[in-house]
Amino acid sequence: VLQDCGADCAKFQKSELEYKFNKKALERPYTSKHSWGKTYGEHKRHLEFSHDQYRELKKYAEDIGIFFTASGMDEMAVEFLHELDVPFFKVGSGDTNNFPYLEKTAKKGRPMVISSGMQSMNTMHQVYQIVKPINPNFCFLQCTSAYPLQPEDVNLRVISAYQSAFPDIPIGYSGHETGIAISVAAVAMGAKVVERHVTLNKTWKGSDHQASLEPNELAELVKAIRTVEKAMGSPVKQLLPCEMACNEKLGKSVVAKVSIPEGAVLTLDMLTVKVGEPKGFPPEAIFDLVGQKVKKNIEEDETITEQAVENHVKKVKC
Repeated sequence: VLQDCGADCAKFQKSELEYKFNKKALERPYTSKHSWGKTYGEHKRHLEFSHDQYRELKKYAEDIGIFFTASGMDEMAVEFLHELDVPFFKVGSGDTNNFPYLEKTAKKGRPMVISSGMQSMNTMHQVYQIVKPINPNFCFLQCTSAYPLQPEDVNLRVISAYQSAFPDIPIGYSGHETGIAISVAAVAMGAKVVERHVTLNKTWKGSDHQASLEPNELAELVKAIRTVEKAMGSPVKQLLPCEMACNEKLGKSVVAKVSIPEGAVLTLDMLTVKVGEPKGFPPEAIFDLVGQKVKKNIEEDETITEQAVENHVKKVKC
């Protein structure tokens, strides 16, 4: 499904439960409508894929030509994912302020994608200072840890703040909102990585499904992102080849407002701007023409051409 939709990578979440949770947390009663067990431990054990299942998933991803990785939700999960030879480690928001975990993960030498839900800018500076000297290949994702996420809590402007604070690393976006518009906007703001949860059915049991995209939405998102990537284009502002037809048809020229006799010195009240045939001086040249002498009679409403102006040196646009 992910490959058909155009995604580059399928990412799961791997936990070694006894390392992620203490005993009391695993024994905590879990009575939510999303529960798959009487305690949180039973619930998580029911949902957690085994090492063999992860190996099977990775092989399947290789067979269909898509990258496969996971968020290592504790240090032992990272050890397993390293052994699995994933292309990069995802650091979930819950471990972003777990500094010993970050150090150990960075030392593995694989690229890291680090989410920033629940964190402060001060913490993210500390994360950068810990990871960068060990492993320069990492990026930050703006993220708000709410499921589903409301638009007013997204704070896309943090992307810009991260770009300013950490100009030497890529910045991305991890979204838990509904729909695709906000993720597309993140790309327009320069996000280089987009992470979204995906489900086959939003009504399924589980707290993440309603904050996920169904396959048709994922396909639409990928298509929209690829379009925006093309549309970002160049920062150089200039007349483009695709604009030439419009410029030829509707581009304006400097035109004689009155009859101008040969030898007259041009003043502003002699000139106006219209769509002219043939093309003459562009409107931005009108002030340069003031004070120049004409070397032939120019009729009222006639385009002012280079041939009609004495010693005119055409200015070259840089």
